Amino acid sequence: MAFASEGRATSCLPHRELPGRPPRDGYGVYVYPNSFFRYEGEWRGGKKHGRGKLLFKDGSYYEGDFVDGEITGEGCRHWALTGNTYTGQFVLGEPQGHGIMKYQAGGHYEGELFRGLREGHGCLVDADGQVYWGSFHDNKRHGQGQMVFRNGDKYEGNWVRDQRQGHGMLRLADGSTYEGQWHSGVFSGQGSMAHCSGVIYRGIWINGHPMAQATRIAILGPEVMDTAQGSSLMLTVQLQQDSGEVATSEDGRELEISAGVRYVQLPAYSEVSFFRVDDGLGQTPIQTPFGFQCISYPLSSPASEGPEPRAALESASTDSLLPDGDPGGPPAGKHEPRCPGSRRRAERGCVQFSDVRLGPPPPGYHAILLLEGLHEKVGSRPRGQDHRGMTPVAQGPPGGSRLDGVATVEPAAEAFPGEYVIMIRDVTTPPFLGHTLPTAFKHLRVLARGAGQQPHVPREDLEALSRGAQD
Repeated sequence: MAFASEGRATSCLPHRELPGRPPRDGYGVYVYPNSFFRYEGEWRGGKKHGRGKLLFKDGSYYEGDFVDGEITGEGCRHWALTGNTYTGQFVLGEPQGHGIMKYQAGGHYEGELFRGLREGHGCLVDADGQVYWGSFHDNKRHGQGQMVFRNGDKYEGNWVRDQRQGHGMLRLADGSTYEGQWHSGVFSGQGSMAHCSGVIYRGIWINGHPMAQATRIAILGPEVMDTAQGSSLMLTVQLQQDSGEVATSEDGRELEISAGVRYVQLPAYSEVSFFRVDDGLGQTPIQTPFGFQCISYPLSSPASEGPEPRAALESASTDSLLPDGDPGGPPAGKHEPRCPGSRRRAERGCVQFSDVRLGPPPPGYHAILLLEGLHEKVGSRPRGQDHRGMTPVAQGPPGGSRLDGVATVEPAAEAFPGEYVIMIRDVTTPPFLGHTLPTAFKHLRVLARGAGQQPHVPREDLEALSRGAQD
């Protein structure tokens, strides 16, 4: 660092110095002609040399070693404008070598520097307490390094100009981990995530998102499944991408199976008109994609030695089976009973539910018989006809007693013939990457023992029956 050679000088040397010139040797104080610099310290041959302190008019200063008039060696530099202070090695007036920089805004850096910039290996603690250990280039995190973030996340891997880029591993505070390729600070390329929910995704990532992630649940089989009364089903479920391909890159998503019974049954399939549910059970009709509503209905698992519907219904008030806001399931706060073993985790995008069986109507569910008067009004039809669109004419009296042609049925040992719905929900907790898949539905018809496939009924006949029920 070069300075003007003229100014006021004082010296402790015994010989006389010329006024306005810096001291030649020993200890002295010199104020430079522009009055911006003031030096107090050791001199040799008319140059600052040894230990000294250089003061700046704005309040900045350097105190430490000088060599032949230059700031070189060990010292401390303070910048009044930024409030930063550096202590360590200097070369020709610049922080260079090893040192510690303390920042006025908070945080500090300890490590190697070159020409005043972070260069080489060091440790940076920012104002938020986040810590980085590793390589630097041109004042930026660059090369191999590891960082602990404010939220508890930890990253170890490659950096390029302050961005995570290349290969690295991220350990999230919630226990999730990602290992793979990065670009511009996000997952990009081949990588694997083990989510804290138990979901594992292995595959390609684009801009932080899995390229082959599941977006929907599909229940395989015909559009309407027919099953005999009292028999069990085996259902195959796939997690599918938008393209319809199976999301084989995904494991561990938790799915739950539940059932519903059509709220208003049709004469074509059942002797029951509808179910009246005790108010205390808090069952709200669920809208299905098949044009009708259903209410939750228990499943029975052979391994559980029969259903426990009352306990299941009562526990529904405390166990949430569907995240709030899922448009494909029951309203928030309304839940279905479920049987033991109703949850499965996907493997390579597939789940299989075996021995799925509908249980008998639980306590509090009162089956209301079809109205004989209604049949007479709209005309008798063969039992095999499909009277879709019929609406109930009575909600039924409390207690299930007979009133105005409406009658309840004695408790049954198995599910009544009629129309039901199977629902598969994504109950992964917490949701994988913050997203819950929409609920999948399958239309199920339970046929009376010995009954065959029901014939098709023209839509105009169904509309006529519906109008007659409303008259």
